[in-house]
Amino acid sequence: MLTVDDVLEQVGEFGWFQKQAFLILCLLSAAFAPIYVGTVFLAFTPDHRCRSPGVAELSRRCGWSLAEELSYTVPGPGPEGQAFPRRCRRYEVDWNQSALGCVDPLAGLAANSSLLPLGPCRHGWVYDTPGSSIVTEFNLVCDDSWKVDLFQSCVNVGFFLGSLGIGYIADRFGRKVCLLATTLISAILGVLTAVAPDYTSLLLFRLGQGLVSKGSWTAGYTLITEFVGLGYRRTVAILYQVAFTVGLVLLSGLAYAVPHWRWLQLAVSLPTFLLLLCYWFVPESPRWLLSQKRNTQAVKIMDHIARKNGKLPPPDLKMLSLEEDVTEKLSPSFAGLFRTPHLRKHTFILMYLWFTSSVLYQGLIMHMGVTGGNLYLDFFYSALVEFPAAFIILVTIERFGRLYPLAGSNLVVGAACFFMIFISHDLHWLNIVVACVGRMGITLAFQMVCLVNAELYPTFLRNLGVMVCSSLCDLGGVITPFLVFRLMEDWQGLPLILFAALGLVAGGMTLLLPETKGVALPETIKDAENLRRKAKPKENKIYVQIQTSEFNSQAPERDASLGTGWQR
Repeated sequence: MLTVDDVLEQVGEFGWFQKQAFLILCLLSAAFAPIYVGTVFLAFTPDHRCRSPGVAELSRRCGWSLAEELSYTVPGPGPEGQAFPRRCRRYEVDWNQSALGCVDPLAGLAANSSLLPLGPCRHGWVYDTPGSSIVTEFNLVCDDSWKVDLFQSCVNVGFFLGSLGIGYIADRFGRKVCLLATTLISAILGVLTAVAPDYTSLLLFRLGQGLVSKGSWTAGYTLITEFVGLGYRRTVAILYQVAFTVGLVLLSGLAYAVPHWRWLQLAVSLPTFLLLLCYWFVPESPRWLLSQKRNTQAVKIMDHIARKNGKLPPPDLKMLSLEEDVTEKLSPSFAGLFRTPHLRKHTFILMYLWFTSSVLYQGLIMHMGVTGGNLYLDFFYSALVEFPAAFIILVTIERFGRLYPLAGSNLVVGAACFFMIFISHDLHWLNIVVACVGRMGITLAFQMVCLVNAELYPTFLRNLGVMVCSSLCDLGGVITPFLVFRLMEDWQGLPLILFAALGLVAGGMTLLLPETKGVALPETIKDAENLRRKAKPKENKIYVQIQTSEFNSQAPERDASLGTGWQR
């Protein structure tokens, strides 16, 4: 019985065809970065103050500098833990009255300016920024500041809902169909977001983009891991996620060059249409075709891969099939993820790991953002930290396997968050260094859980399994903005306590999963159930299969051979 991995060993596990498909799909991964974290620039909140009629004219008449204008006309900081009145409140003063002087104009109205009555910003706000964002355009500050959190959570709601449907579509109708459809819809919705006339339509377009964009990224991830052989699978899986980091770095530069949110949104959305070229360069997954009993198409694609790689296809290519011969087409279902004890346990653990990864990844970014600084440089530096994480994975994953690096990375981020609780705010540099170590740890965990998730499910459930488990990542993304900022209202270290607990528990739970190092991708549920059994060398596996075919006419012997084949 000839399997896809057997054929790839002969025609090239990572030849010209795989390299071409990999580079195209990496563009898809990079394009996902602005959707996932683009809110940092689309919805940034600059320094702002109430617009007070008459202040600008008085400032020009008196020749004040900006610092003098703020000192004379804007309230100072309020009590610790409360919003700054300078941003959300204004002096109830008629700045057009002629009695106001140029030197401390409020001195004649009250002995102490703190005794003057304050009122809401009835005439809007003045924003100290050369660019624009949805915050400055729709005035999402003060009492409406929660709408910024809702904007960020909305895309994660889309990710969550899309996970429940897009994964099924990819496993039911094919990876390529899912990839093309979701990419096209995501590009259209991205353009519509850029021209949204109001906040409500902005949320709807953002929600719709979330529904399809993650499905596109995941379909690309599944495709590339199914195209390459066992020896390259983990490398391309990690580098596919490194492409996402490249997208983060490019986004920071693009946002600096295009500081107006509508033009920035167009700049990241229009190139996505070019990814539809995948139709001509990326075929359907032969593994998925085999799981759907479409063997003829799978054979044609494997023949195409062989010729693209400059190799002759095996003479017995027409015998290509799943590792276990199935009598009917395998259809994905949510129940299949919980059908057997091991699959059920794996699903629950992976759900928790995805949830933790999202909360810690986004939570650390938000917590670091409170410290202020240069928005573009802070984002750029934090993105650069993710490259060493990928290098560490590539160096350690083959030597130590999947479980220990994944468990260790969760323990590192948990420990980093715990230590940050006790670091003084005066030691800003130390806070940043420890936070970057935590960011590196959670990046390691994020990349590793995605790889492990794909390796624990059989082919016909793989895309659905990744989408359903990662939906908990989206749920974490929905609650993280509200969770972090609400806890920080009581104490800035409170979110860090939660992060530390989540990370340390995730490190322990990881060790309950089976090691997938050196194990072929499971094709059937029986494969997935036996992942904990140590795989025999490839020669033994082929030998058992040859013995099975030679004694095909003898049912008892055949059953015994298959039984031996599964007892690895």
